Amino acid sequence: MAAMAGTGCAERPGGGDAVDAVRRSGDLDDGREGAAATVVFGCAGCGAALTAPVSRVALPVNAHHTYGHQFLPPLMEPGTFAVDPEPFGPPWRPWDEVGADEAGARGVYAPVCSLSYGPRGAVVIAPGDVRGTAFVPDRGDGCLGLDGRDGPNLACVRCGRAVATRVDDCSYWQAVWLDPLAVRRLTGDDPPHRAADWHALPEGVPPLESSGMWSPLWDVAVSAALAHLLAVSAGVRVNLPDGLVAETFGPALDALLPPGPPARNLALAGPGRSTDADIALVPRHPRTGETWPYAGETVPLAAEVWAYLARHHDRRPVPGAGRWPDDAWRDDPPPLLPSMRFRPDRRVFLRTLARLPEVRAPWLRAIYDRVGNRAPAHPDPFW
Repeated sequence: MAAMAGTGCAERPGGGDAVDAVRRSGDLDDGREGAAATVVFGCAGCGAALTAPVSRVALPVNAHHTYGHQFLPPLMEPGTFAVDPEPFGPPWRPWDEVGADEAGARGVYAPVCSLSYGPRGAVVIAPGDVRGTAFVPDRGDGCLGLDGRDGPNLACVRCGRAVATRVDDCSYWQAVWLDPLAVRRLTGDDPPHRAADWHALPEGVPPLESSGMWSPLWDVAVSAALAHLLAVSAGVRVNLPDGLVAETFGPALDALLPPGPPARNLALAGPGRSTDADIALVPRHPRTGETWPYAGETVPLAAEVWAYLARHHDRRPVPGAGRWPDDAWRDDPPPLLPSMRFRPDRRVFLRTLARLPEVRAPWLRAIYDRVGNRAPAHPDPFW
């Protein structure tokens, strides 16, 4: 499992309930429509089939995200695969050894703990889609499961070649990462690129769990989108829509941007939503990875989170008197309220921002360094 790249080296532990209902959305994949075509991956050594037929989707936004200290559900939906465009796994080289120029050529534009010099193109699938493999006995380190720290821990049953890394430890989304140097496609190819079907977006994922804790998908999706929003803000205040957008993005922007009246406006844009705002918060398609087209600046957001913002009224209980209006939203049962204010994930924010060329601007690099070094802030907007 590739480590989180930021100004620190370790994954962030968190807290919260089980997250069985969380759905995934793409953030990093280059994207191809893969709903109709399927692929079977096999051992590059002997040709044995290693997977069930799977179709390509975008890399989930939470692919490099950890959460809590409990067992998490699979990263991928059954019958799907995604490709990580970044280098994956060892060897690792420290930032001081790599240098800014070489790191920039590899798509990292601000200092991180270390950079992977492993192969690009790791394929991730759900554990249930694996076929014809066995565990490597001496590569089972982890806490309550396998965390992949020892390298590939699944071998081809037919020839014994190490072919994949299973990750199912506490805090990690369960997944199997196929080594791109040890596997090959036996059947199927990516179909020609197709336009995203924006009428088939998934249902929105609620922002809160039953306990009142923030959803881990919202945690990672908003944190990544916050980095994109800062990058297009030009360093000036942004006027946010009232409700959940202001509640999740607002405190961090207040802490990171200089004081003053808002100079730019942000609004939702996407299927069924139009705007003429300076900056549009747009969905990223979960299959293709494409973002909703918009003439102005855009901030991509996981489709499941965007869909909830676009399709659900932000309801808060307020005192009322007299007759109920016909179009009133009745709070029965009352809406769930958060047990704490939203705080973005520091590591997701830094990982995303480090991979945006805009971070080389002095004002944005100063924010990156301040957040990465945990400079005093009252209150600190990040976990």
